Amino acid sequence: MSSRTGGRTRHAVVGTGARAEMFVRALVRDHADTAELVAFADVNQARMDAHNRWLGELGHPPVPTYRADEFAAMLVKERVDTVLVTTVDATHDEYIVAALHAGCDVVSEKPMTVDAPRCRRILDAVAETGRHVTVAFNYRYNPLHEQLRRLLADGAVGEIGSVHFEWLLDVRHGADYFRRWHRDKANSGGLMVHKASHHFDLVNWWLDATPVEVYAAGRLFFYGDAGRRHGYARDYERAHDAPAAAADPFALRMAEHPRLRELYLDAEAEDGYHRDQNVFAPGVTIEDDMAVLARYSTGATMTYHLTAYAPWEGYRVMVNGSRGRLELEVVESEFVSPQAAGALKGAALHGTEAAAEGGSATLTVRPYWQPPRRIEVEGYTRQGHGGADARMTRVLFGDATDPLRRAATARDGALALLTGLAANRSFETGQAVRVADLLSLP
Repeated sequence: MSSRTGGRTRHAVVGTGARAEMFVRALVRDHADTAELVAFADVNQARMDAHNRWLGELGHPPVPTYRADEFAAMLVKERVDTVLVTTVDATHDEYIVAALHAGCDVVSEKPMTVDAPRCRRILDAVAETGRHVTVAFNYRYNPLHEQLRRLLADGAVGEIGSVHFEWLLDVRHGADYFRRWHRDKANSGGLMVHKASHHFDLVNWWLDATPVEVYAAGRLFFYGDAGRRHGYARDYERAHDAPAAAADPFALRMAEHPRLRELYLDAEAEDGYHRDQNVFAPGVTIEDDMAVLARYSTGATMTYHLTAYAPWEGYRVMVNGSRGRLELEVVESEFVSPQAAGALKGAALHGTEAAAEGGSATLTVRPYWQPPRRIEVEGYTRQGHGGADARMTRVLFGDATDPLRRAATARDGALALLTGLAANRSFETGQAVRVADLLSLP
């Protein structure tokens, strides 16, 4: 169906919210010699128009726009080779499966989808069509995480017995999941799927293993109605034009962010979506404090904790092995001021480059009988998820060289998803959940 222009791969983007900008910028600015942006599709014309205006800022002409129900026609008319799926998580499978059957390859934002039946649909479509799905797990491309994989593969700590992984989202970044569509588990799968799939994928990749059994406990402790118990709640539904939001450090003021205003505030008339909901308002169905114990095919275990209301942002990974211990600590922000709590992390949009925040990163190997050894990592930066975004788009849109097998397949996406789904099931039942009981993979 598709054809290439001057050897360049023809890409269309479906879902023109904030996350799409990182891919669009990479296509038209960094990889125009190998890739071409040919169309947008979305349920909201105003958002597509905003992206086309921003293309002009990059010196690129506007591209054709299509309503979501014209997606199949767009693939044919624009002779699309690869579809970039950056829609609401629960709709990923709809566009992935349609694109595969139309003869296209797909790059999907994480998570690949939000439940086991949708995941099965995608895997079946891959098998039926022979086309490829790549999941944009950009954390694989972070130089720190690449080095950690090399160290483990080279036996730096011997046989791996266990992993402890703690992720902290501060009250600026964490709160943002409770303002928007992610707050409804039907849309996002909750943070065990939408956010932690990144982390579960890293552990699968680092250990070269698959999850077998998961036990977990999670609750909504801080946001939602719990905010009244803690004294943080203010009485408003959404921040825009709400007097009660004026002094709320958790309120997002979209009118102060030009790009957010264009993408969401100015686009509300078309679909009624409010990007700035009160994080303490009723209707939150996802958890903000989650603990997981997982067992892997190698026999290794992982303890994992995600906190979405921390005073600082960062993460810690500890790997215990038969020859020592590896420790990674990353501090992305040391604290959040009240004035910054209602802003977005780094920049208004993922794709907009912003000044690096204060922080630090240390990677240490602690062998038995020897002093600890600090590992210096080349290429790590304080921008773009540690430099991962640029490295990932280089592989997706240009350089096919990938000796560390960072490009995640549909199967990789399924395995990361299944850890989160098993955790969600364990939240509900209070029992350990066998991953194979949710979805069997070859």
